[in-house]
Amino acid sequence: MAMEGTRERLGILSELWAFMKVRKKWWLGPIVIMLALLGLLVVFTANSAVAPFIYTLF
Repeated sequence: MAMEGTRERLGILSELWAFMKVRKKWWLGPIVIMLALLGLLVVFTANSAVAPFIYTLF
């Protein structure tokens, strides 16, 4: 069951890559990467002692 979720995520990433390649929307790449990094930052620091310091950045 966990593999189905992984396949769906990879499918979304491959569709996004195909869209960017065909439509020449290369400017979307850095935006997607930064959004993913910010999301990971929020997820990983949500229950830690560093969270109050991270939230003051925003």
